[in-house]
Amino acid sequence: MDSGSEIILDTPYFRIYSDRRIDRLMGTGTVPPGFDTATGVTSKDVVIDGETGLYARLYLPDTASRSSGDNKKKLPVLVYFHGGGFVTQSAASPLYQPFLNSLAARAGLLVVSVNYRLAPEHPLPAGYDDSFRALKWAAASGDGDPWLSQHGDLGRLFIAGDSAGGNIVHNVAMMMAASEGDEAGARIEGAVLLHAGFAGREAIDGETPEWTEISGKLWCFVCPEATDGADDPRMNPMAAAAPSLRKLPCKRVLVCVAEKDFTRPRGRAYYEALVASGWSGAAELFESEGQEHVFFLLKPGSDEAVALMDRLVSFFAGN
Repeated sequence: MDSGSEIILDTPYFRIYSDRRIDRLMGTGTVPPGFDTATGVTSKDVVIDGETGLYARLYLPDTASRSSGDNKKKLPVLVYFHGGGFVTQSAASPLYQPFLNSLAARAGLLVVSVNYRLAPEHPLPAGYDDSFRALKWAAASGDGDPWLSQHGDLGRLFIAGDSAGGNIVHNVAMMMAASEGDEAGARIEGAVLLHAGFAGREAIDGETPEWTEISGKLWCFVCPEATDGADDPRMNPMAAAAPSLRKLPCKRVLVCVAEKDFTRPRGRAYYEALVASGWSGAAELFESEGQEHVFFLLKPGSDEAVALMDRLVSFFAGN
C-alpha cells in the first residue's frame, strides 16, 4: 500500500488518510430550501461572499407574515453553526433542515444557518473566518436582505451550534471580543453550545483515552497550522494560552451535554471554567440523561429531544 494511502483516522462518518485525503461517509446529501408544511417555516439560501462561496440558509416562521403595520413584531435572530467535525455536513444537510424548521417555529426565531468551508480542502481557520464573516453579515441586517432588515430584531442576536459548531460558537464569540471597529459593537444576547467539540492533549476526568487520541488526530488534520496540537486555544478553551473566558461577549450562555456523549466531560469543564472566570453573565448547564452525541438530530421525537427543544425555546425567550 502506498504510504500516502494509510488510514490515520477511521470513523463511521469519515475516513482520513495520511496524505490529507478524506472519504466522507455521510453528511454530503442536501435538501433544497422552501416552505415546510409541518412547521409553516420558509427557508431560502443567500450568498454572503461570492468569492469564497460562503452562503447561509435563512429560516423564517410564518408568524412573521401574520404581523403587519404598527403591530409588526420583529423576531430574534439566531446565527447557527452546524456540526460534522469541521469536515462534513452543510447548511443544506437533511439532518439540519427539520431541526432548524422546528426550532424557528417553536421559538419564533429568524435563523441564519451558516455554510462555512470545510477541511481539508479549506483548513481552519477558514471555517472560523467564514463563520465570523456570517455573524457580522447577520448583525448588519444581511447587507439589506429583506428578511433580516424587515423581520429581524438585531437587538436580540443569538449564536448556537452543535458539536464542531458548538466549538465555533465559542471561537466566533472570542473573535468578536478581540475585534475592533463596527463589528465589536454587535450585541450577542446569548450563546448555546450543544455537545460542543472541545478537546486537549491530556485526558480530563471522565474523558476516555480513545477520545483524546481521536480528537487530537482530527484537530491536527483540520488545523495543520496549530503548534500545540489539541491544546490549541481554539480546541481547548481551558488551555494555559487561551484567552480568559470572562471576555465572552454575551449576556447568557447555555451549555448542553448528554450523559453518554464523549464530549460531555469537556462541556461540563467549559461551563465550570466559565462560571469561575469572573464572567459577568448568566450560565446554565443542561444535561440529557441516557443520551449520546447530537441525539436530538437523530431522534427528534424522543422525550429527551423534546425536553431539550423546550429548554432551547425557553432560553431564546429570555427565561
